[in-house]
Amino acid sequence: MGVTAALHCAEAGREVVLLEADRVVEGVTGKTTAKVTAQHGLIYADLLENHGRDAAQKYAEANSAAIEEVARRVEERDIDCDFQRLPAYTYAADADQRRAVEREASVAEGLGLPASYVEDPPFPGGSPGAVKFDEQAQFHPRKYLLDLVEAIPDEEAESDVFEQTKVTGIEDASGGSGGTAGSRDESLCRVETERGTVTAENVLVATHFPIEDPSFYFARQFPKRSYVLAVRLAEEPPEGMFYRDAEPYFSVRPHPTDDGTLTLVGGQNHKTGQGGSTEARYRRLVEQARDHFDVESVEYRWSTQDFVSADDVPFVGKLGPKTESVYVGTGFGGWGMTNGTAAGRMLAEFAQGKSPRWADAFDPQRIDPGAAGTDLVTENVNVGKEFTKDWAKTLLGGVDPDVAPGEGEVIRRDGKPLAVSRDDEGDIHVTSAVCTHMGCLVHWNDGEQSWDCPCHGSRFSIDGEVLDGPAVEDLPGRR
Repeated sequence: MGVTAALHCAEAGREVVLLEADRVVEGVTGKTTAKVTAQHGLIYADLLENHGRDAAQKYAEANSAAIEEVARRVEERDIDCDFQRLPAYTYAADADQRRAVEREASVAEGLGLPASYVEDPPFPGGSPGAVKFDEQAQFHPRKYLLDLVEAIPDEEAESDVFEQTKVTGIEDASGGSGGTAGSRDESLCRVETERGTVTAENVLVATHFPIEDPSFYFARQFPKRSYVLAVRLAEEPPEGMFYRDAEPYFSVRPHPTDDGTLTLVGGQNHKTGQGGSTEARYRRLVEQARDHFDVESVEYRWSTQDFVSADDVPFVGKLGPKTESVYVGTGFGGWGMTNGTAAGRMLAEFAQGKSPRWADAFDPQRIDPGAAGTDLVTENVNVGKEFTKDWAKTLLGGVDPDVAPGEGEVIRRDGKPLAVSRDDEGDIHVTSAVCTHMGCLVHWNDGEQSWDCPCHGSRFSIDGEVLDGPAVEDLPGRR
């Protein structure tokens, strides 16, 4: 999203500065399964029912346009990124879901999408049916976006990309976003970084979860972790991209390599910090893969995280109700290749003073409790339960940790909760166990050796450094 937005602005002749806290395209985008598709599970029937036809139409158009933008850029720039057109299928988990799949196909086709219902999809065997979208795509997102990054710097236009430049705060041109304007030039926004201050007419916040939160995004979307295996099969993978929109979620697509085709198998989604053992999740995903395929080997594995809005539509637009020149994109629900591309285009149009044609469907300030349904209440009740349960458990718990290598435990010392872990070399690491976002207690992630917050999805390294927001401050170290 950030790279796409920056490039759109640069192509429009605007002076652009792209700020990246670490290295570009090494976060969530580099860990996706990279399906470039407007088929996002069984979403369109829900959008039609909960948001109305106009919003469903705009969601469909935005994501379809994103596919074609990616295809156009790949062709124009001759990007070697394994771009390939393939059909996408969401298949029925069982006979009971067949009717939902049939309805999805009908609604999607009515919205102008290349959708149809198929009774016998090529995967999995024995499926009671699937909704098929023709002319979707897949690609290698890092190869694609790294090529786009190279097009942003322009000495004459004074545009550039600054990596390892962490943003610590944002002030709107009106002083209402991240602080007060004071005596500064109120016609410009200020972006504070660890290396200095950047002033700009507009700021586009493309940080996965916004680092400033005047619209309570933490309570309107929830974090989801999922897992991916790259496996080598003793057979050809099925032709197409496949998704099961039911617990346990399951995703399959081929991935070409120089020494043959791997198959990306994904699933085991759960709310961050609440999924139990990550290692167990990986084992179950391997079992699922072997249930469907003759797996010769598991070549790679990784996990990723995204935020799902309570009403299933991302937030793209003004960061807060009182901001004037700061815009945000977040809440892509695991479908960031198209939602993120569409958001990047819309953010760039906002920065040019335009009104994007799909803007009202994605408006962050929308208020529609009916569309969010029970999810909004359920997720926030869940947060309260996790907060209370973990604090009670810790205050009544032990003080003497016996932590094995690769493990972590929250203990109590002098009445304060500490996150104690031991790395694979046997060294002990101790930080505060209190998430710096809103005070929940973190849980140990045994697969990534990280501390994950079960309330709003913040993640921290073994030494307490922020890996994922909404937290922006590290866990303080302890002795």
